[in-house]
Amino acid sequence: MLKVLAASWPLLLGVMLLMVGNGMQGSLLGIRGTQGGFSTYEISYVMSAYFVGFLFGSRLAPEMIRRVGHVRVFAALGSLISAVLILYPVVPDWIAWSLMRMLIGFCFSGVYVTAESWLNNTATNETRGQAMSAYMMVQMIGIITSQALLNLPDPSGFVLFILPSVLVSLAFMPILLAPVPAPVFDTIRPLPFRALFRISPLGCVGMLLTGSVFSAMFGMAAVWGAMIGLSVSQITIFIAAMYVGGLVFQYPLGWASDRMDRRKLILAVCLLGAVAMLAAFVFAVPYWVYVAAAVILGGVINPLYSLLIAYTNDYLRKEDMAAASAGMIFLNGLGAIGGPVASGWMMAQVGAEGFFLFLGLLFAALALYAAWRMTRRVAPASGMGYRNVVPQASAMAVEAVRERRGADSRA
Repeated sequence: MLKVLAASWPLLLGVMLLMVGNGMQGSLLGIRGTQGGFSTYEISYVMSAYFVGFLFGSRLAPEMIRRVGHVRVFAALGSLISAVLILYPVVPDWIAWSLMRMLIGFCFSGVYVTAESWLNNTATNETRGQAMSAYMMVQMIGIITSQALLNLPDPSGFVLFILPSVLVSLAFMPILLAPVPAPVFDTIRPLPFRALFRISPLGCVGMLLTGSVFSAMFGMAAVWGAMIGLSVSQITIFIAAMYVGGLVFQYPLGWASDRMDRRKLILAVCLLGAVAMLAAFVFAVPYWVYVAAAVILGGVINPLYSLLIAYTNDYLRKEDMAAASAGMIFLNGLGAIGGPVASGWMMAQVGAEGFFLFLGLLFAALALYAAWRMTRRVAPASGMGYRNVVPQASAMAVEAVRERRGADSRA
């Protein structure tokens, strides 16, 4: 690991600063929009817009990189992100915010592809698994740190919009100045979705639903907290708890995944998520129970994303895995677009606790579908093996993790 950090610390530091900036603006807009009188519907559209931009970016950014190179795309997208972040308080209108969120989502998608391909290029076959693990870790740490920073100034002022803009600007310095040559970039051609669904119906349906869960969690948690009157510090602790849960649950669930039928584990974690979310909806509970529910939520949805990718790869030929990963990530992004809007509608109908009802229903739906799929075919004899991948990762990161797993199996 020390060898990996010595070779990749500029990239990892830059990624962590990027995630701090991105995590701050996501939570801040939910708090500030509620304070500014935006309706739940309006805020939900603002939050969904990020994932619309991210989805388009996942398709267009690779071609941009292929045409003009990593450095130019990286610098251009970084400049746009930094500029948009400080424009939010200047134009306090939900339509303008939606357009800006869409632009930021597009830019971050391109930035992730660039950073991940660069990181992949710096690693060897022996260190690639450690490098990608470090990358996933710094992403989580960055988002957790961002929630702590939201407690510094008053969220009604300009400072909290300026701070993420500065952090994003600083993030590109270590990356662009690192003595690492830009890699050759090859785009990944996805499988037709019909073929992908025939290979793994559970993987495809699961990716759509987990995309909705993750985007609702990421976009609407701060809105829920503001609606029930939580302080900024309470909201940030709640959101940070979700990512702490993701860090804590990844390893034990990954360990279990390689030793049992993955569908049983998918069913179990979905049931756990459904019970926790529906209990938070039904019962009036103290704040610390909500925090515990947040730990469970994050601890379920982050490993679930990796479980679905690993399960789908169990049915694939090695040469099809990269294309399938790109298709799965696209499905996840497609599901993410509707998550904030659907959860916002639910919150408007039944109140703030509709946030938990929406998440609980999605987990329950996926659990039922997993149980039904278990009756349709037997589990595969062996598979790719579980690897930690976060929902923010691009196909580049998933492919790097897959390649490392292949090297492990040949060793």
